[in-house]
Amino acid sequence: VLVSLCLCLVYVSTICPLPVVLMSLPLNRFFGTKWMMFLAVGIYALFVSTNYWERYYTLVPSAVALGMAIVPLWASMGNYITRMSQKYYEYSHYKEQEEQGPQQRPPRGSHAPYLLVFQAIFYSFFHLSFACAQLPMIYFLNNYLYDLNHTLINVQSCGTKSQGILNGFNKTVLRTLPRSKNLIVVESVLMAVAFLAMLMVLGLCGAAYRPTEEIDLRSVGWGNIFQLPFKHVRDFRLRHLVPFFIYSGFEVLFACTGFALGYGVCSMGLERLAYLLIAYSLGASASSVLGLLGLWLPRSVPLVAGAGLHLLLTLSLFFWAPAPRVLQHSWIFYFVAALWGVGSALNKTGLSTLLGILYEDKERQDFIFTIYHWWQAVAIFVVYLGSSLPMKAKLAVLLVTLVAAAASYLWMEQKLQQGLVPRQPRIPKPQHKVRGYRYLEEDNSDESDMEGEQGQGDCAEDEAPQAGPLGAEPAGLCRKPCPYEQALGGDGPEEQ
Repeated sequence: VLVSLCLCLVYVSTICPLPVVLMSLPLNRFFGTKWMMFLAVGIYALFVSTNYWERYYTLVPSAVALGMAIVPLWASMGNYITRMSQKYYEYSHYKEQEEQGPQQRPPRGSHAPYLLVFQAIFYSFFHLSFACAQLPMIYFLNNYLYDLNHTLINVQSCGTKSQGILNGFNKTVLRTLPRSKNLIVVESVLMAVAFLAMLMVLGLCGAAYRPTEEIDLRSVGWGNIFQLPFKHVRDFRLRHLVPFFIYSGFEVLFACTGFALGYGVCSMGLERLAYLLIAYSLGASASSVLGLLGLWLPRSVPLVAGAGLHLLLTLSLFFWAPAPRVLQHSWIFYFVAALWGVGSALNKTGLSTLLGILYEDKERQDFIFTIYHWWQAVAIFVVYLGSSLPMKAKLAVLLVTLVAAAASYLWMEQKLQQGLVPRQPRIPKPQHKVRGYRYLEEDNSDESDMEGEQGQGDCAEDEAPQAGPLGAEPAGLCRKPCPYEQALGGDGPEEQ
Protein backbone atom coordinates (compact mmCIF):
# COMPACT_ATOMS: atom_id res chain seq x y z
CA VAL A 1 0.00 0.00 0.00
CA LEU A 2 2.79 2.42 0.90
CA VAL A 3 4.71 1.62 -2.28
CA SER A 4 1.61 2.25 -4.35
CA LEU A 5 1.09 5.59 -2.55
CA CYS A 6 4.60 6.65 -3.50
CA LEU A 7 4.00 5.43 -7.05
CA CYS A 8 0.84 7.53 -7.26
CA LEU A 9 2.53 10.72 -6.10
CA VAL A 10 5.50 10.22 -8.41
CA TYR A 11 3.25 9.22 -11.31
CA VAL A 12 1.06 12.31 -11.15
CA SER A 13 3.57 14.97 -10.15
CA THR A 14 6.59 14.17 -12.34
CA ILE A 15 7.34 15.54 -15.80
CA CYS A 16 10.11 13.35 -17.23
CA PRO A 17 12.44 14.77 -19.88
CA LEU A 18 12.68 12.22 -22.69
CA PRO A 19 16.52 12.05 -22.77
CA VAL A 20 16.51 11.34 -19.02
CA VAL A 21 14.00 8.52 -19.52
CA LEU A 22 16.17 7.04 -22.27
CA MET A 23 19.19 7.08 -19.97
CA SER A 24 17.28 5.08 -17.37
CA LEU A 25 16.51 2.05 -19.58
CA PRO A 26 19.36 -0.27 -18.40
CA LEU A 27 18.87 0.43 -14.68
CA ASN A 28 16.62 -2.58 -14.08
CA ARG A 29 19.28 -5.02 -15.24
CA PHE A 30 22.07 -3.22 -13.40
CA PHE A 31 20.42 -3.06 -9.97
CA GLY A 32 17.96 -5.96 -10.25
CA THR A 33 14.20 -5.86 -9.87
CA LYS A 34 13.92 -5.68 -6.07
CA TRP A 35 16.77 -3.23 -5.57
CA MET A 36 15.46 -1.02 -8.37
CA MET A 37 12.17 -0.66 -6.50
CA PHE A 38 14.08 0.10 -3.30
CA LEU A 39 16.29 2.68 -5.01
CA ALA A 40 13.40 4.38 -6.83
CA VAL A 41 11.36 4.80 -3.64
CA GLY A 42 14.50 6.17 -2.01
CA ILE A 43 14.86 8.72 -4.82
CA TYR A 44 11.26 9.73 -4.19
CA ALA A 45 12.17 10.25 -0.52
CA LEU A 46 15.06 12.43 -1.72
CA PHE A 47 12.66 14.48 -3.84
CA VAL A 48 10.32 14.97 -0.88
CA SER A 49 13.21 15.98 1.38
CA THR A 50 14.20 18.82 -0.96
CA ASN A 51 10.86 20.50 -0.18
CA TYR A 52 12.24 21.33 3.25
CA TRP A 53 14.47 23.84 1.44
CA GLU A 54 12.79 24.85 -1.83
CA ARG A 55 15.43 26.21 -4.17
CA TYR A 56 16.20 25.61 -7.83
CA TYR A 57 19.52 23.98 -6.96
CA THR A 58 17.71 21.46 -4.72
CA LEU A 59 14.45 20.82 -6.61
CA VAL A 60 15.82 20.55 -10.17
CA PRO A 61 18.52 17.89 -9.51
CA SER A 62 16.11 15.82 -7.41
CA ALA A 63 13.44 16.12 -10.14
CA VAL A 64 15.96 14.89 -12.74
CA ALA A 65 16.83 11.92 -10.51
CA LEU A 66 13.13 11.22 -10.07
CA GLY A 67 12.62 11.35 -13.83
CA MET A 68 15.36 8.75 -14.29
CA ALA A 69 13.75 6.47 -11.70
CA ILE A 70 10.08 6.66 -12.70
CA VAL A 71 10.13 4.34 -15.75
CA PRO A 72 12.45 1.73 -14.13
CA LEU A 73 10.26 1.82 -11.02
CA TRP A 74 7.07 1.03 -12.91
CA ALA A 75 8.84 -1.51 -15.15
CA SER A 76 10.27 -3.29 -12.12
CA MET A 77 6.85 -3.31 -10.43
CA GLY A 78 5.19 -4.91 -13.47
CA ASN A 79 8.04 -7.38 -13.81
CA TYR A 80 7.96 -8.20 -10.10
CA ILE A 81 4.23 -8.92 -10.01
CA THR A 82 4.51 -11.16 -13.07
CA ARG A 83 7.45 -13.07 -11.58
CA MET A 84 5.62 -13.52 -8.28
CA SER A 85 2.61 -15.00 -10.06
CA GLN A 86 4.90 -17.46 -11.85
CA LYS A 87 6.64 -18.40 -8.62
CA TYR A 88 3.33 -18.78 -6.83
CA TYR A 89 2.18 -21.21 -9.51
CA GLU A 90 5.39 -23.21 -9.08
CA TYR A 91 4.92 -23.20 -5.29
CA SER A 92 1.28 -24.34 -5.43
CA HIS A 93 1.96 -27.04 -8.07
CA TYR A 94 5.30 -28.35 -6.88
CA LYS A 95 4.02 -31.94 -6.70
CA GLU A 96 3.05 -31.91 -10.37
CA GLN A 97 6.47 -30.53 -11.27
CA GLU A 98 8.20 -33.29 -9.32
CA GLU A 99 6.27 -35.88 -11.27
CA GLN A 100 7.06 -34.22 -14.61
CA GLY A 101 10.74 -33.75 -13.78
CA PRO A 102 12.81 -30.77 -12.61
CA GLN A 103 13.69 -29.69 -16.16
CA GLN A 104 10.07 -29.56 -17.40
CA ARG A 105 8.78 -26.01 -17.80
CA PRO A 106 5.24 -25.15 -16.64
CA PRO A 107 2.62 -24.99 -19.41
CA ARG A 108 2.33 -21.62 -21.12
CA GLY A 109 -0.33 -19.45 -19.58
CA SER A 110 -0.50 -21.52 -16.40
CA HIS A 111 0.30 -18.50 -14.21
CA ALA A 112 -2.43 -16.31 -15.79
CA PRO A 113 -5.09 -16.81 -13.04
CA TYR A 114 -2.62 -15.84 -10.32
CA LEU A 115 -1.43 -12.88 -12.39
CA LEU A 116 -5.00 -11.60 -12.72
CA VAL A 117 -5.49 -11.78 -8.95
CA PHE A 118 -2.16 -10.12 -8.14
CA GLN A 119 -2.69 -7.25 -10.61
CA ALA A 120 -6.23 -6.65 -9.33
CA ILE A 121 -4.97 -6.43 -5.73
CA PHE A 122 -2.09 -4.14 -6.64
CA TYR A 123 -4.16 -1.69 -8.67
CA SER A 124 -6.87 -1.63 -6.03
CA PHE A 125 -4.36 -0.26 -3.54
CA PHE A 126 -2.65 1.92 -6.12
CA HIS A 127 -5.84 3.71 -7.15
CA LEU A 128 -6.81 4.03 -3.50
CA SER A 129 -3.60 5.99 -2.99
CA PHE A 130 -5.08 8.82 -5.08
CA ALA A 131 -7.55 9.32 -2.24
CA CYS A 132 -4.79 9.14 0.38
CA ALA A 133 -2.87 11.83 -1.51
CA GLN A 134 -5.80 14.26 -1.03
CA LEU A 135 -5.80 14.01 2.76
CA PRO A 136 -3.30 16.89 3.25
CA MET A 137 -5.51 19.16 1.14
CA ILE A 138 -8.70 18.22 3.00
CA TYR A 139 -7.34 18.47 6.55
CA PHE A 140 -4.75 21.19 6.01
CA LEU A 141 -4.80 23.29 2.83
CA ASN A 142 -8.57 23.80 2.47
CA ASN A 143 -8.53 25.89 5.64
CA TYR A 144 -6.47 28.57 3.87
CA LEU A 145 -8.32 28.72 0.52
CA TYR A 146 -10.67 31.41 -0.72
CA ASP A 147 -14.11 30.20 -1.76
CA LEU A 148 -15.27 29.90 -5.37
CA ASN A 149 -16.84 33.38 -5.45
CA HIS A 150 -13.34 34.84 -5.18
CA THR A 151 -11.23 32.40 -7.24
CA LEU A 152 -13.75 32.05 -10.11
CA ILE A 153 -14.86 35.68 -10.31
CA ASN A 154 -13.29 36.21 -13.77
CA VAL A 155 -14.00 32.75 -15.24
CA GLN A 156 -16.49 33.04 -18.10
CA SER A 157 -16.67 29.53 -19.59
CA CYS A 158 -16.04 25.96 -18.45
CA GLY A 159 -15.97 22.50 -19.93
CA THR A 160 -15.91 22.12 -23.67
CA LYS A 161 -15.93 25.91 -24.18
CA SER A 162 -12.83 26.50 -22.06
CA GLN A 163 -9.36 27.41 -23.33
CA GLY A 164 -6.21 26.08 -21.69
CA ILE A 165 -6.36 25.42 -17.96
CA LEU A 166 -8.77 27.65 -16.00
CA ASN A 167 -8.53 30.77 -18.14
CA GLY A 168 -9.41 33.75 -15.93
CA PHE A 169 -8.80 31.90 -12.66
CA ASN A 170 -7.82 34.21 -9.81
CA LYS A 171 -4.25 33.33 -8.87
CA THR A 172 -4.73 34.62 -5.33
CA VAL A 173 -6.11 31.43 -3.78
CA LEU A 174 -4.76 31.62 -0.20
CA ARG A 175 -6.33 33.86 2.41
CA THR A 176 -3.23 33.54 4.60
CA LEU A 177 0.04 31.70 4.23
CA PRO A 178 0.21 28.37 6.10
CA ARG A 179 2.52 28.26 9.10
CA SER A 180 5.92 26.76 8.41
CA LYS A 181 5.42 24.31 11.25
CA ASN A 182 2.35 22.85 9.54
CA LEU A 183 4.20 22.51 6.24
CA ILE A 184 7.03 20.69 7.98
CA VAL A 185 4.52 18.28 9.53
CA VAL A 186 3.03 17.46 6.11
CA GLU A 187 6.49 16.95 4.57
CA SER A 188 7.54 14.78 7.50
CA VAL A 189 4.51 12.55 7.05
CA LEU A 190 5.38 12.07 3.37
CA MET A 191 8.99 11.31 4.31
CA ALA A 192 7.84 8.76 6.89
CA VAL A 193 5.63 7.06 4.28
CA ALA A 194 8.53 6.92 1.82
CA PHE A 195 10.96 5.47 4.37
CA LEU A 196 8.41 2.94 5.57
CA ALA A 197 7.84 1.87 1.97
CA MET A 198 11.60 1.42 1.54
CA LEU A 199 11.74 -0.77 4.65
CA MET A 200 8.79 -2.85 3.43
CA VAL A 201 10.46 -3.43 0.06
CA LEU A 202 13.70 -4.36 1.78
CA GLY A 203 12.20 -6.62 4.43
CA LEU A 204 9.08 -8.17 2.91
CA CYS A 205 9.74 -8.41 -0.83
CA GLY A 206 11.67 -11.47 -1.89
CA ALA A 207 14.00 -11.54 -4.86
CA ALA A 208 12.36 -11.86 -8.27
CA TYR A 209 15.28 -13.96 -9.55
CA ARG A 210 17.93 -16.20 -8.07
CA PRO A 211 21.38 -14.58 -7.72
CA THR A 212 22.76 -16.60 -10.60
CA GLU A 213 19.83 -15.58 -12.78
CA GLU A 214 20.50 -11.92 -11.96
CA ILE A 215 24.10 -12.39 -13.07
CA ASP A 216 23.02 -14.03 -16.33
CA LEU A 217 20.46 -11.31 -17.07
CA ARG A 218 23.03 -8.53 -16.85
CA SER A 219 25.77 -10.51 -18.60
CA VAL A 220 24.29 -10.16 -22.09
CA GLY A 221 26.19 -6.89 -22.57
CA TRP A 222 25.15 -3.34 -21.80
CA GLY A 223 24.83 -2.47 -25.47
CA ASN A 224 22.32 -5.29 -25.90
CA ILE A 225 20.48 -4.28 -22.74
CA PHE A 226 20.00 -0.77 -24.13
CA GLN A 227 18.98 -1.96 -27.62
CA LEU A 228 16.71 -4.89 -26.76
CA PRO A 229 13.70 -2.82 -25.59
CA PHE A 230 13.62 -1.15 -29.01
CA LYS A 231 14.30 -4.39 -30.90
CA HIS A 232 11.19 -5.89 -29.32
CA VAL A 233 9.13 -3.45 -31.37
CA ARG A 234 9.63 -5.93 -34.23
CA ASP A 235 6.98 -8.00 -32.48
CA PHE A 236 3.64 -7.10 -34.07
CA ARG A 237 1.87 -7.64 -30.74
CA LEU A 238 3.86 -4.84 -29.15
CA ARG A 239 3.40 -2.53 -32.13
CA HIS A 240 -0.36 -3.00 -31.96
CA LEU A 241 -0.38 -2.22 -28.24
CA VAL A 242 1.63 1.02 -28.51
CA PRO A 243 -1.53 3.16 -29.12
CA PHE A 244 -3.01 1.69 -25.94
CA PHE A 245 0.20 2.56 -24.05
CA ILE A 246 -0.10 6.15 -25.25
CA TYR A 247 -3.78 6.35 -24.40
CA SER A 248 -3.07 4.97 -20.94
CA GLY A 249 -0.91 8.03 -20.26
CA PHE A 250 -3.39 10.41 -21.86
CA GLU A 251 -6.45 9.30 -19.94
CA VAL A 252 -5.05 9.30 -16.41
CA LEU A 253 -3.62 12.80 -16.81
CA PHE A 254 -6.80 14.05 -18.46
CA ALA A 255 -8.76 12.81 -15.45
CA CYS A 256 -6.45 14.64 -13.01
CA THR A 257 -6.02 17.87 -15.01
CA GLY A 258 -8.41 18.20 -17.96
CA PHE A 259 -11.60 17.01 -16.32
CA ALA A 260 -10.78 17.82 -12.70
CA LEU A 261 -9.70 21.39 -13.49
CA GLY A 262 -11.49 22.27 -16.73
CA TYR A 263 -14.84 20.90 -15.60
CA GLY A 264 -14.82 20.37 -11.82
CA VAL A 265 -12.76 23.23 -10.38
CA CYS A 266 -14.02 25.64 -13.04
CA SER A 267 -17.59 25.07 -11.87
CA MET A 268 -17.33 24.09 -8.17
CA GLY A 269 -14.17 25.82 -7.01
CA LEU A 270 -10.72 24.73 -5.93
CA GLU A 271 -11.91 23.67 -2.47
CA ARG A 272 -13.76 20.70 -4.03
CA LEU A 273 -10.86 19.41 -6.13
CA ALA A 274 -9.81 16.90 -3.47
CA TYR A 275 -13.29 15.37 -3.23
CA LEU A 276 -13.47 15.07 -7.03
CA LEU A 277 -10.19 13.15 -7.14
CA ILE A 278 -11.35 10.98 -4.24
CA ALA A 279 -14.44 10.01 -6.26
CA TYR A 280 -12.14 9.05 -9.15
CA SER A 281 -9.89 7.11 -6.78
CA LEU A 282 -12.67 5.15 -5.09
CA GLY A 283 -14.29 4.28 -8.42
CA ALA A 284 -10.98 3.04 -9.82
CA SER A 285 -10.02 1.15 -6.67
CA ALA A 286 -13.34 -0.67 -6.40
CA SER A 287 -13.42 -1.44 -10.12
CA SER A 288 -9.94 -2.94 -10.22
CA VAL A 289 -11.58 -6.12 -8.97
CA LEU A 290 -13.44 -6.25 -12.31
CA GLY A 291 -10.15 -7.35 -13.82
CA LEU A 292 -10.93 -10.76 -12.34
CA LEU A 293 -13.56 -11.14 -15.06
CA GLY A 294 -10.68 -12.40 -17.17
CA LEU A 295 -10.88 -15.65 -15.19
CA TRP A 296 -14.17 -16.50 -16.92
CA LEU A 297 -14.39 -14.19 -19.95
CA PRO A 298 -12.02 -13.68 -22.90
CA ARG A 299 -9.05 -11.51 -22.03
CA SER A 300 -10.15 -8.80 -24.45
CA VAL A 301 -13.34 -8.06 -22.48
CA PRO A 302 -11.85 -5.85 -19.70
CA LEU A 303 -9.80 -3.74 -22.12
CA VAL A 304 -12.62 -3.28 -24.62
CA ALA A 305 -15.14 -2.56 -21.83
CA GLY A 306 -12.92 0.13 -20.33
CA ALA A 307 -12.32 1.66 -23.76
CA GLY A 308 -16.05 1.63 -24.51
CA LEU A 309 -16.87 3.36 -21.22
CA HIS A 310 -14.27 6.07 -21.85
CA LEU A 311 -15.59 6.50 -25.38
CA LEU A 312 -19.10 7.25 -24.10
CA LEU A 313 -17.78 9.65 -21.46
CA THR A 314 -15.54 11.49 -23.95
CA LEU A 315 -18.42 11.96 -26.38
CA SER A 316 -20.58 13.28 -23.53
CA LEU A 317 -17.88 15.75 -22.47
CA PHE A 318 -17.83 17.16 -26.02
CA PHE A 319 -21.32 18.58 -25.47
CA TRP A 320 -21.08 19.56 -21.80
CA ALA A 321 -20.22 23.13 -20.80
CA PRO A 322 -21.14 23.61 -17.12
CA ALA A 323 -21.69 27.14 -15.85
CA PRO A 324 -19.09 28.64 -13.49
CA ARG A 325 -19.90 28.97 -9.78
CA VAL A 326 -22.95 26.69 -9.97
CA LEU A 327 -23.32 23.87 -7.42
CA GLN A 328 -26.86 22.62 -8.06
CA HIS A 329 -25.72 19.63 -10.12
CA SER A 330 -22.39 18.90 -8.42
CA TRP A 331 -23.29 15.22 -8.07
CA ILE A 332 -22.85 14.83 -11.86
CA PHE A 333 -19.15 15.71 -11.56
CA TYR A 334 -18.55 13.07 -8.90
CA PHE A 335 -20.51 10.50 -10.91
CA VAL A 336 -18.50 11.17 -14.07
CA ALA A 337 -15.22 11.07 -12.11
CA ALA A 338 -16.16 7.69 -10.60
CA LEU A 339 -17.11 6.30 -14.02
CA TRP A 340 -13.83 7.52 -15.49
CA GLY A 341 -12.05 5.73 -12.65
CA VAL A 342 -13.85 2.51 -13.62
CA GLY A 343 -12.50 2.80 -17.17
CA SER A 344 -9.00 3.59 -15.90
CA ALA A 345 -9.02 0.54 -13.64
CA LEU A 346 -10.04 -1.76 -16.49
CA ASN A 347 -7.37 -0.16 -18.67
CA LYS A 348 -4.50 -0.51 -16.20
CA THR A 349 -5.29 -4.02 -14.98
CA GLY A 350 -6.07 -5.26 -18.49
CA LEU A 351 -2.84 -3.96 -20.05
CA SER A 352 -0.52 -5.16 -17.28
CA THR A 353 -2.16 -8.60 -17.21
CA LEU A 354 -2.07 -8.89 -20.99
CA LEU A 355 1.66 -8.13 -21.14
CA GLY A 356 2.36 -10.67 -18.40
CA ILE A 357 0.45 -13.34 -20.34
CA LEU A 358 1.89 -12.59 -23.79
CA TYR A 359 5.50 -12.40 -22.57
CA GLU A 360 6.20 -15.16 -20.06
CA ASP A 361 9.95 -15.44 -20.62
CA LYS A 362 11.80 -13.96 -17.68
CA GLU A 363 14.49 -12.61 -20.03
CA ARG A 364 11.99 -10.30 -21.76
CA GLN A 365 9.61 -9.09 -19.08
CA ASP A 366 11.60 -6.08 -17.92
CA PHE A 367 12.10 -4.98 -21.54
CA ILE A 368 8.38 -5.22 -22.29
CA PHE A 369 7.27 -3.30 -19.21
CA THR A 370 9.97 -0.71 -19.92
CA ILE A 371 8.47 -0.09 -23.37
CA TYR A 372 4.98 0.14 -21.87
CA HIS A 373 5.83 2.72 -19.25
CA TRP A 374 8.24 4.59 -21.52
CA TRP A 375 5.39 5.28 -23.96
CA GLN A 376 3.21 6.20 -21.01
CA ALA A 377 5.80 8.74 -19.85
CA VAL A 378 6.01 10.15 -23.37
CA ALA A 379 2.22 10.56 -23.44
CA ILE A 380 2.23 12.36 -20.06
CA PHE A 381 4.99 14.65 -21.30
CA VAL A 382 2.98 15.48 -24.43
CA VAL A 383 -0.12 16.26 -22.35
CA TYR A 384 1.83 18.82 -20.34
CA LEU A 385 3.15 20.39 -23.54
CA GLY A 386 -0.40 20.75 -24.89
CA SER A 387 -1.95 22.11 -21.70
CA SER A 388 -2.78 25.45 -23.39
CA LEU A 389 -4.93 23.88 -26.13
CA PRO A 390 -8.72 24.35 -26.19
CA MET A 391 -10.72 21.68 -24.41
CA LYS A 392 -12.30 20.52 -27.66
CA ALA A 393 -8.85 19.89 -29.14
CA LYS A 394 -7.83 17.86 -26.07
CA LEU A 395 -11.00 15.80 -26.27
CA ALA A 396 -10.48 15.24 -30.01
CA VAL A 397 -6.92 13.97 -29.47
CA LEU A 398 -8.13 11.74 -26.66
CA LEU A 399 -10.97 10.36 -28.77
CA VAL A 400 -8.79 9.65 -31.83
CA THR A 401 -6.16 7.92 -29.68
CA LEU A 402 -8.81 5.82 -27.95
CA VAL A 403 -10.41 4.64 -31.18
CA ALA A 404 -6.99 3.87 -32.72
CA ALA A 405 -5.92 1.96 -29.59
CA ALA A 406 -9.06 -0.19 -29.47
CA ALA A 407 -8.97 -0.93 -33.21
CA SER A 408 -5.25 -1.78 -33.11
CA TYR A 409 -5.73 -4.11 -30.14
CA LEU A 410 -8.62 -5.98 -31.75
CA TRP A 411 -6.54 -6.33 -34.92
CA MET A 412 -3.76 -7.89 -32.86
CA GLU A 413 -6.16 -10.41 -31.32
CA GLN A 414 -7.43 -11.30 -34.78
CA LYS A 415 -3.88 -11.96 -35.99
CA LEU A 416 -3.22 -14.22 -33.02
CA GLN A 417 -6.42 -16.17 -33.69
CA GLN A 418 -5.28 -16.66 -37.29
CA GLY A 419 -2.09 -18.29 -36.01
CA LEU A 420 0.37 -15.59 -37.06
CA VAL A 421 3.65 -16.19 -35.24
CA PRO A 422 5.19 -13.02 -33.73
CA ARG A 423 8.81 -12.17 -34.45
CA GLN A 424 10.87 -11.75 -31.30
CA PRO A 425 14.52 -10.68 -31.12
CA ARG A 426 17.00 -13.27 -29.95
CA ILE A 427 18.26 -12.77 -26.42
CA PRO A 428 22.09 -13.08 -26.49
CA LYS A 429 23.65 -15.74 -24.34
CA PRO A 430 25.36 -14.52 -21.16
CA GLN A 431 29.00 -13.59 -21.76
CA HIS A 432 30.91 -14.12 -18.55
CA LYS A 433 34.06 -12.25 -19.53
CA VAL A 434 34.41 -10.95 -15.99
CA ARG A 435 33.99 -14.09 -13.99
CA GLY A 436 32.05 -13.80 -10.75
CA TYR A 437 32.15 -16.07 -7.75
CA ARG A 438 30.09 -18.83 -9.35
CA TYR A 439 32.39 -19.07 -12.38
CA LEU A 440 35.70 -19.34 -10.50
CA GLU A 441 34.67 -22.40 -8.53
CA GLU A 442 35.50 -25.85 -9.77
CA ASP A 443 32.18 -27.18 -8.46
CA ASN A 444 29.18 -25.31 -9.76
CA SER A 445 26.80 -25.10 -6.80
CA ASP A 446 23.89 -24.22 -9.08
CA GLU A 447 24.05 -27.20 -11.41
CA SER A 448 21.75 -30.15 -10.95
CA ASP A 449 22.90 -33.70 -10.38
CA MET A 450 22.05 -34.60 -13.95
CA GLU A 451 24.22 -31.78 -15.28
CA GLY A 452 27.10 -32.78 -13.04
CA GLU A 453 27.01 -36.42 -14.12
CA GLN A 454 26.77 -35.36 -17.77
CA GLY A 455 29.80 -33.07 -17.38
CA GLN A 456 31.87 -35.86 -15.79
CA GLY A 457 30.91 -38.20 -18.60
CA ASP A 458 32.03 -35.70 -21.19
CA CYS A 459 35.37 -35.27 -19.45
CA ALA A 460 35.99 -38.98 -19.47
CA GLU A 461 35.45 -39.16 -23.22
CA ASP A 462 37.73 -36.23 -24.06
CA GLU A 463 41.16 -36.72 -25.48
CA ALA A 464 44.30 -36.18 -23.44
CA PRO A 465 44.82 -32.46 -22.87
CA GLN A 466 47.68 -30.62 -24.45
CA ALA A 467 50.35 -28.83 -22.50
CA GLY A 468 49.55 -25.32 -21.40
CA PRO A 469 51.59 -22.26 -22.33
CA LEU A 470 55.10 -21.78 -21.00
CA GLY A 471 55.28 -25.21 -19.46
CA ALA A 472 52.20 -24.78 -17.31
CA GLU A 473 50.32 -27.82 -16.22
CA PRO A 474 47.98 -29.38 -18.79
CA ALA A 475 44.76 -27.42 -19.24
CA GLY A 476 42.06 -29.93 -20.09
CA LEU A 477 38.71 -29.08 -21.48
CA CYS A 478 37.06 -29.65 -18.09
CA ARG A 479 39.50 -27.51 -16.13
CA LYS A 480 39.02 -23.76 -16.05
CA PRO A 481 42.22 -21.85 -16.85
CA CYS A 482 43.98 -19.84 -14.22
CA PRO A 483 44.10 -16.03 -14.50
CA TYR A 484 47.59 -16.20 -16.06
CA GLU A 485 46.32 -18.46 -18.83
CA GLN A 486 43.31 -16.19 -19.35
CA ALA A 487 45.66 -13.22 -19.79
CA LEU A 488 47.49 -15.10 -22.53
CA GLY A 489 44.24 -15.56 -24.44
CA GLY A 490 43.01 -18.93 -23.24
CA ASP A 491 39.39 -18.46 -22.30
CA GLY A 492 38.91 -22.08 -21.40
CA PRO A 493 36.33 -24.61 -22.51
CA GLU A 494 33.41 -22.23 -21.89
CA GLU A 495 34.44 -20.04 -24.82
CA GLN A 496 35.45 -22.82 -27.18
